[in-house]
Amino acid sequence: MGKIVFITGATSGFGRAAARRFATDGWSLVLTGRRLERLQQLQDELGRAVPVHIAALDVRDAEAVQRVVAELPEGFRQVQALINNAGLALAPQAAQNVELADWHTMIDTNIKGLVNVTHALLPTLIATGRGASIVNLGSVAGQWPYPGSHVYGASKAFVQQFSYNLRCDLQGSGVRVTDIAPGMAETEFTLVRTKGDQAASDRLYRGTEPLSAEDIAEQIFYVASLPAHININRLEVMPTRQAWSPFAVDRD
Repeated sequence: MGKIVFITGATSGFGRAAARRFATDGWSLVLTGRRLERLQQLQDELGRAVPVHIAALDVRDAEAVQRVVAELPEGFRQVQALINNAGLALAPQAAQNVELADWHTMIDTNIKGLVNVTHALLPTLIATGRGASIVNLGSVAGQWPYPGSHVYGASKAFVQQFSYNLRCDLQGSGVRVTDIAPGMAETEFTLVRTKGDQAASDRLYRGTEPLSAEDIAEQIFYVASLPAHININRLEVMPTRQAWSPFAVDRD
């Protein structure tokens, strides 16, 4: 079977692009996500070239995560790379105007979901040992605040610190841990965040050159494919045309 990668949130964006990138290099794929029809489409597309196992999964459901990992078929169990990609942003309004349910959804997905999958696969990755990788998808929002980021940015700050802390605990196991922090990237991210507002998504990317899902997939693959003695702790990737703004100052 060769090398095996387990990807969450494989139905769109970075996850789907990563599945295609790893398949190009001959990796076997375990693809999970909430939309089964999209997983089936990926399996049909990529299964002609590499072995593909799919499982409909909501990472917020810890019991379901444990079940999916426990029921991996023979030949897909010795996972070498975990790509914790599943996540989302909601409610780009100011914090005081946001529904509490949206905050809970981001916490449950971006934090608890990542923890659920990582905890379930840690024994497998440790058994795989030297050269195994955990790649967590963070965001520049975890490092740099901006209006409307509130819980989303805080959840990605958790991803960064959790990645660092995992590195400490896994020292000596051979398992590597990386936080990849993308900047502006044109995927379904803004559509999800604005609950389907295509005009808002178009405005965000109009007139500039954002990253693509394939750009980030290439970085994910690079990190997971490095020689076993190299660990990239954190990789922040932004479009050339994106930088930082001056401090905001409230004036009378």
